[in-house]
Amino acid sequence: MTPLEKINSLKMPFAELKGVSFTEASQDKVVARMLVRPELCTLGHILHGGAVMALADSVGAAATVINLPEEAKGTTTIESKTNFIGPAKEGTAVIATATPVHRGRRTQVWQTRLETEEGKLVAVVTQTQMVLL
Repeated sequence: MTPLEKINSLKMPFAELKGVSFTEASQDKVVARMLVRPELCTLGHILHGGAVMALADSVGAAATVINLPEEAKGTTTIESKTNFIGPAKEGTAVIATATPVHRGRRTQVWQTRLETEEGKLVAVVTQTQMVLL
C-alpha cells in the first residue's frame, strides 16, 4: 500500500466534514486540498482561522501516521502554532503541504504551509505530534 493509499484508507471524520482531500503523500511530504466553503468562513467570506488550523492539524497528523515506528499505536497532537499571513476567500481552494522538521521515536514535528491555488501564502503551522507507544 502506498502512503497516499494508507492515508486515504484512514477514517478521519473531521477531515471529511471539512472536505479535505489528500492528493499526494510520501514519508517526506503530504499534500491536501480543501475548498473554502461558506460554512468554513468568518465575516467577509474569508476562511476562518480555526478552519486553517484544523486543516493543518489533519495534514500533519496524516504525515505522522505514515512515519510512525512499527511498534507505535497511533499519534496525537500535543502542540500547534499558527502564523496567519493572508486570507483565503470563499470559493477558492487551499493547498496544505506538510514537511518534516523532526521525526523521532517519541515525537514528530511537522511544518505545514497553506497556500491558495494561486500560490498566495495563507498560513504557516508548526505542530508537534506525540507518538503513542
